[in-house]
Amino acid sequence: MEDKFYVTEEGLADLKKELETLIHVTREEVIEELKAARAQGDLSENADYDAARDHQAKVEARIKELEYQIKNSEIISDRKSTKIVRIGSTVELEELDTKTTLTYKIVGSVEADPLNGLLSNVTPMAVAILDQRVGDIVTVQVEKPYDVKILKIS
Repeated sequence: MEDKFYVTEEGLADLKKELETLIHVTREEVIEELKAARAQGDLSENADYDAARDHQAKVEARIKELEYQIKNSEIISDRKSTKIVRIGSTVELEELDTKTTLTYKIVGSVEADPLNGLLSNVTPMAVAILDQRVGDIVTVQVEKPYDVKILKIS
């Protein structure tokens, strides 16, 4: 079973841009780092060479990860429902215990940035509110469960 990575069109463009930069810029920089480290001589005790190889491994791993995410991405529909919470919806919630109002946009895990209001669709909060309607009260299943009320969907 393949994973699906839900992304906005902008998010997919960002992933592709990062991939292109890694392939065409960063990879070349790593090759130069390796050449410079090899030129220092004995590789068995060469910290610069070890660091360059480590950097190369991280870059190649990120390239593979991005290629997989792009290949398995699914664009979040622009058709926004204001009746039911879907991936791509912006939702205003009230935490009933604290009376705190929160606003999140539900996005795929690739674009998630909860500190900036972008909540991954696989988080307990998103799982609880997906497919719910304005006025619904749902329980967020975490270590200490709590209830939220959906105030607005846009």
